[in-house]
Amino acid sequence: MWPEDAIYLPWDIWLVTWIAAALWANRTLRRPGGLREWPYRILEYGGFAVLLGAFSETSDDFRRGVVDANPLAQRYWALPPNVGWIMVGLAVSGFLFCWWARLHLGRLWSGRVTRKEGHHVVNTGPYAIVRHPIYTGIILASVATMAEKGSGYALLGTAMIVLGYWLKARLEERILRAELGAQFYDDYARKTAMLIPFVRV
Repeated sequence: MWPEDAIYLPWDIWLVTWIAAALWANRTLRRPGGLREWPYRILEYGGFAVLLGAFSETSDDFRRGVVDANPLAQRYWALPPNVGWIMVGLAVSGFLFCWWARLHLGRLWSGRVTRKEGHHVVNTGPYAIVRHPIYTGIILASVATMAEKGSGYALLGTAMIVLGYWLKARLEERILRAELGAQFYDDYARKTAMLIPFVRV
C-alpha cells in the first residue's frame, strides 16, 4: 500500500468511531439558531468533501502521469514515500489528539455548538494546550493529508476546513462566554492558545 492510499485509513477509522461515540453525551440545554451554524457547517462538510471526496485525483492516475486540465485537479508536488508515511503518522497523531480530548471532555462533548447539562470550563489535559483540541487534531490530519495529496483540491479543501473550524470555535466561545460567564472563560483564554499551541489568538 502506498502512503497516498493509506492516508484515507485514519479518516475512515476516526469517522466510524466518532459516530459510534456520539451517543455518549449529556443532554443538550441550548444551541444557537441554525442560521448561525450554517457558515461553519458548509465549510466543514464541504472541505471534507473536497479534500477527501470524488474531486480528488487517484494515486493510479498520478503514477501513470495523467494530467488534468483543471488546475484544482493538478498534483503540484509528490512527497517521497518515507515522507508520505510521516504524513500518515501525523494524520493518526491528529486523530489520537482528538480522541484524547473527546475522552477527557466525557459527556460534555457535542458535535455541534451547544451548551450541555452540567457544562463548565474544561482547562486540563489537552484543553490546557489549546482551547479546541478536537478541532486542532482534525486540522492537523487535514494538513497532513493535503501535504501527501499535493493537489489543488487538497489545498482548497484544507483551507475550507481550517476556516470552518475557526468560525466554529469563535461561535462556540461566544456562547460559552455568555452561558458560563465571560470572566471565567476570558481567564482561560488568556492562558491558553485557541487552535495552534503557543499562538494566542
